Amino acid sequence: MTTVKPKHEWRKHEKEVYCPKQKPTLMQLPRYNFIRIRGQGNPNLEPFTERIRALYPIAYGIKMTAKKPGMAPPGHVDYTVYPLEGVWDITDEAKKTFTGTIHKDDLVYELMLRQPDFVTQDYFSQIVEAAQKKKANPLFDEIEFIELEEGRCVQMLHVGPFETEAASFEIMEQYAREQGLRRQSKVHREIYLSDFRKTVPEKLKTVLRFSVK
Repeated sequence: MTTVKPKHEWRKHEKEVYCPKQKPTLMQLPRYNFIRIRGQGNPNLEPFTERIRALYPIAYGIKMTAKKPGMAPPGHVDYTVYPLEGVWDITDEAKKTFTGTIHKDDLVYELMLRQPDFVTQDYFSQIVEAAQKKKANPLFDEIEFIELEEGRCVQMLHVGPFETEAASFEIMEQYAREQGLRRQSKVHREIYLSDFRKTVPEKLKTVLRFSVK
């Protein structure tokens, strides 16, 4: 008799990582797998949305193909697809003249979705190849499989519009100083617990995170 492994749901099993409270906490994050696509420019414009749309067919291809008979990789377990994450920076040119105001056209971003431990580079490549045959998208070729270890970080839940995140970052930076730590750079990660295409700004829930040392 085959034992069915319980489904892994990040909201239940990884609350510390993905469901923090509205106060800063210090985290030590291990190495995780991700699929990632890079971009630059205003996130309110179509290229940003197109990159998000390119990620999800690959993510669901990985999930659903692994459930087919004879297709499950070693160590497979069913799971809930992880939330969208974004790592944000500005261009090198913008940094030379930065005065404290960020212009959205100067933004540089990495959009990613975490993947379970059983996903490998080879398995990912098979899924991308299959997705291109099913419905070709030039952005599929820009998606990478990466391993990333963030290490020591401060994170906090931000509730409200993206434009008010600065207040939460100020609280997080003060907390870091109290712990004898400092923020490594202005690069930060956002984890989108709400669908920002459908949620009013006042109710958006976003995990904010930055690395410290």
